[in-house]
Amino acid sequence: MKIALMGTRGIPASYSGFETCVEQLGQRLVERGHTVDVYCRSHHITYAEPTYKGMRLIKLPTITNKYFDTLAHSFISSAYALPQRYDIALYFIAGNSPVTWIPRLVGTKTILNVDGLDWKREKWPAFAKAYIQIAEWLATWMPNVYLTDSTVVQGFYRDRFGSEPPYIPYGSDVERLPPGETLAQFGLEPGKYILFVGRMVPENCAHHLVEAFQGLDTDMKCVIVGDAPYAEEYKARLRDIAARDPRVVLTGYVFGNGYHELGSNASIFVETSGVGGTHPALIEAMAHGACVIANDTPENLETIGDAGFSYAGRQGAASLRPLLARLLSDPATIAAYRQRATTRASTVYTWETVTDAYEVLFYQTLNRPLPRHLCNTRTTR
Repeated sequence: MKIALMGTRGIPASYSGFETCVEQLGQRLVERGHTVDVYCRSHHITYAEPTYKGMRLIKLPTITNKYFDTLAHSFISSAYALPQRYDIALYFIAGNSPVTWIPRLVGTKTILNVDGLDWKREKWPAFAKAYIQIAEWLATWMPNVYLTDSTVVQGFYRDRFGSEPPYIPYGSDVERLPPGETLAQFGLEPGKYILFVGRMVPENCAHHLVEAFQGLDTDMKCVIVGDAPYAEEYKARLRDIAARDPRVVLTGYVFGNGYHELGSNASIFVETSGVGGTHPALIEAMAHGACVIANDTPENLETIGDAGFSYAGRQGAASLRPLLARLLSDPATIAAYRQRATTRASTVYTWETVTDAYEVLFYQTLNRPLPRHLCNTRTTR
């Protein structure tokens, strides 16, 4: 098949989970004999080569604005794709649904991964929230197929629109690395820190962890990995806390081996986000072998199953602090749940099975027979 991956910032992955999904899925599709083009935002992807891990990179401009960046680039990409005559154009993010009809003009089948319920994010003003909710409705009929990586979100679409998308989970395959340059750079010791990874925006609630940690009597450190554009006031709030407590370490963005080194050597990982679907950082923390704690949203509880702990997100630090204190006083429980997390990640969330499911969906959408290696693969559950 000739496949286009659209709607993200592009690869090499250096921003969020969807970019990682594009990188992991795309390279495996190439290994299976498909041709894959990844549409990238030229202002974001500075990687100079025309291909990456077998995928062709198509870098196009966009409007560098918080509200129009994604949709403008997806529109330009969709128009550019018309003469390319792809078999499949896979888009990411529900907000891109209004442009998924464009490749269909030349017979390309379009598929949209809607992600979580993005209108719940505090960063969006009323008009943006309304647009996203309209885009969710458009997602149910404007592309040929739409899907989600969360059964909770799957249920939302079923209840809200009477339409149930296929479910394909997110993968968790990571490289586990020993302590090295990254830990040394930030003054960290293996097993002696609690980790958060995510965009530094209010709805991701990193302040839950930072504020909970301040009330703990421990020599552990609290490591906050991430950054974000358009969130200067919130980041300043966290920097102010960190300036008053040397145990709190703000690293900014860390990708690649540095990210895997931090994940591999954390004792506890805390997913504080209160919105969104499946959070890639949480699944990858499980694969890295951390004891995981999550904000008790339905999506997070679905992800961790019985392999982690949860706290009451609406109570924030007041609920998280006693849980952290209990775990830090009980190393045996931390060790047991680190193993549980690893086992769940390796059995439920793997990129090979994710790629199988996407391939099946592609062949079914094209009304083509499945190759033998995919005949027993299910797309939904």
